[in-house]
Amino acid sequence: MRQYYRPLLTVFSVVLTLGLASSCKSQYELLLSSNDNDLKYEKAFEYFNNEKYRRAAELFESLSQVSGGTDRDDTIKFYWGYSNYLYGDYVTAEANLKYFTDIYPLSPFTEYAKYLRIICLYKATYRYELDQVPTYQAMDAIGRFLIENPGSEHADECYAMLDDLNARLDKKAFEAARLYYIMEDYKASRTAFRNILKEDAETIFREDILYYTAMSSYEYALNSVREKQRERYLTFIDDYYNFVSEYPDSDYRKQLDNCYSKVQRYLGRHGGTKE
Repeated sequence: MRQYYRPLLTVFSVVLTLGLASSCKSQYELLLSSNDNDLKYEKAFEYFNNEKYRRAAELFESLSQVSGGTDRDDTIKFYWGYSNYLYGDYVTAEANLKYFTDIYPLSPFTEYAKYLRIICLYKATYRYELDQVPTYQAMDAIGRFLIENPGSEHADECYAMLDDLNARLDKKAFEAARLYYIMEDYKASRTAFRNILKEDAETIFREDILYYTAMSSYEYALNSVREKQRERYLTFIDDYYNFVSEYPDSDYRKQLDNCYSKVQRYLGRHGGTKE
């Protein structure tokens, strides 16, 4: 008898556990499909406060379909998006939070909803070498938020995200120009680096860009036919002076000084120097 009792008890326990689990799940499903909106509202916040954000979101979504025109509508729609955000569904959260801020621009939840949406957009951006359209979308949202809410308690976080996104764009532009240099297309390289500074003089890569601009003009002259070299070496000297005037103590200085000395010797032998 004892040989069969324990396995039988174990099977009974498993069945009982599964039955209870099934019963709990059924209770939630019954709640989700019920018409008792007051109970749904209460349970949605109960789930939310207990960090069961997916279930809270499902209940808030269900309530949002019938809450239009009621005093609860802005609260329900905000917490629907907020619950999406907290369980990590940033795509749905961003869409819901944008919808909420569009229809409730004066709600007490609106500023925070805009901030949460910014985080969703920020998380949707890619590495610098990939498509940067999401980066521009996030930067646009951050810029508008800071203009509309200059004293926001979230301003520091927004500026930090903006700095990171700007750095990502700077990196993309810099690496695209540097690729010309690596490919030894020095004329295109110099043009690309100069264009970066025309568009963004405050780029975090300014020192590197001025260095590569000078090196591009040096290499371009060095590899030119003799009758073109003097003119192109003079361009290098202009780029050299631009660099050393801004970064006299740069780690790049020694290499550029060496190139400058070679150019001065060349120009001394072939028709004058530029001082």
